[in-house]
Amino acid sequence: NQIIGFLLILMVMLGWSELYVKPKMEAESIVKKAQDSLTRLQANKQESPVLSDTSSKSAFVSIKPDSGIQTVKEIKTFYLKNDLTEIAISSHGGKIISAKLNKYSKIHLDSSKNEIKTDLFLLTDTKNKFEYLLKTSTGDINTADLDFNVIENSDTKLVLKASIPTGGSFTQEYALDSKDYKLFYAISSEGMNLKDDIKLYWEDHLDKLERNTTYELSNSSLYYKELVENAKYCSCTSSDLKEDKKQVQWFANSNQFFNSALVPKTPFSSGTFETVMEAPNSNNLKILKSSVTFPSTAINNNRFEMQMYNGPNDFDRLKAFNVNLEDVISYGWSIFGTINKYFIRPLFAFLSNFISSKGIIILLMTLIVKLLVFPLAYKMLQSQAKMMALKPEIEKVKAKHKDDMQQQQVETMKMYNEFGVNPLGGCFPLLLQTPIWIALYRFFPATVNFRQESFLWASDLTSYDEFLRLPFSIPLFGETLSLFAFLWVVSTIIFTYYNSKSTDFSANPAMLYMQYIMPFFFWFMFNKTAAGLTCYMFFSNLLNIGQTVLGRSILFDTEKIRASLELNKAKPKKQGGFQQKIADMMKERQKIEQEKLKNSKKK
Repeated sequence: NQIIGFLLILMVMLGWSELYVKPKMEAESIVKKAQDSLTRLQANKQESPVLSDTSSKSAFVSIKPDSGIQTVKEIKTFYLKNDLTEIAISSHGGKIISAKLNKYSKIHLDSSKNEIKTDLFLLTDTKNKFEYLLKTSTGDINTADLDFNVIENSDTKLVLKASIPTGGSFTQEYALDSKDYKLFYAISSEGMNLKDDIKLYWEDHLDKLERNTTYELSNSSLYYKELVENAKYCSCTSSDLKEDKKQVQWFANSNQFFNSALVPKTPFSSGTFETVMEAPNSNNLKILKSSVTFPSTAINNNRFEMQMYNGPNDFDRLKAFNVNLEDVISYGWSIFGTINKYFIRPLFAFLSNFISSKGIIILLMTLIVKLLVFPLAYKMLQSQAKMMALKPEIEKVKAKHKDDMQQQQVETMKMYNEFGVNPLGGCFPLLLQTPIWIALYRFFPATVNFRQESFLWASDLTSYDEFLRLPFSIPLFGETLSLFAFLWVVSTIIFTYYNSKSTDFSANPAMLYMQYIMPFFFWFMFNKTAAGLTCYMFFSNLLNIGQTVLGRSILFDTEKIRASLELNKAKPKKQGGFQQKIADMMKERQKIEQEKLKNSKKK
């Protein structure tokens, strides 16, 4: 029990360090460096003017070469619309300057820490760039400098064409799906005599869209996928640069719950992807920079077709691309991501067909998971019941060897072997359930369906529930109190009380105290955790308590268990096994201690 107990504590502490403490410290370090740099550059920094989301046209001033005469050129804004989104495209550069998501809202706090909801836009920062570098025999051309004329325009389709001063033209086509966020996109050129590869540069200044910026920061990054490899991404907690010489099937600028992706029909030749952290006081979350190349023959008197996506990280919508674009959803790695994708998510989707309240769905998910792992829980309860049935015998061993702790342990292990009881039987089922718990830690803050969904006192199940605001801030804890996290701590202590009745802590009383102290350590971690997770954990503890109390009184009869143990004692025992090895180790240890004692007496 001590070995398993320490292993469990070690696993949990390492998990806490890797998943929470370490990323947070790295993020704070990077943010501080970025803030210092921005402070030094603040005097020379000029902010670009903000473009009104509702304007349909604007203007900029240019100077006619060799004349000094200023001319005013009109910039028009065109809109593609359906029930889900409204995309604004500028005639200057022919790029998307905003994508409004009609069914979602952005959240920010006012000076009094009250929530304010506003329209949610992607790609709306005026510092964003989306431009092609075209190399011709007469010089380089940057499409960001071109003014496009409209060739075709409707609510769902836009064709823009720019004439090149040195000859030829460059065309961009947009077509919005009538019932989706998907956007057909194609580029082409005529008579330009292009040479070398074409470079596409996309710079996206991610906006802060969530209340819990810390969570949003650690779940936002630049994702990309090679043609025959799994999706990759830049670091979520620090500035990072990735260079890929292989073919790139797609790349996506992803917030916690939304992304803007580009998926070419023919893969890009190569790509470079970079994330740059912003200062905490910045209006932006991060800067994502992508640079991809493809052959000029793809558009030279030809059309290079792509698909764009500006919308929520909805698993089914992203999976419909059939290029693993759903991997931008940070469900976790290895077995944990697999559990989320192919067990937890389908279960949630199934329950959502019948129940609208996400909190009730969490309660039902908790119950279903408990039913599925009940065979493991039954084994654990059975092991605990056997241990309780042996308590009188254990007490006799303690009384007989009250002055020799090592002999107590040797005799106790011998007794377990005689009666056929595995003292670790209650721990292994718990270890087998751990992957589900870790998977859920990633599921709730990554699932857009829980975003801004309220339950009881929690206003957003993907962020922490703010039940009480403290007049001060506690390091690693914050200035708010999560009631779900607090209820989890209380219920964990109650569960520990009932669970510890079947365990003998006389050999190491500190282990008992540790079980009661550990929940308070985790309280600091879970106080800023998604309310969906702490809600699930609280419900799970309530079921655990009920399962333990009712299970012992209804499922197991102490007298019958005692009788079955006596029968086990009478059976011949096999030599070897884990328990026998432990007993042999303890005997060997006892022998060494006795030898040391004899030698010390001789001296």
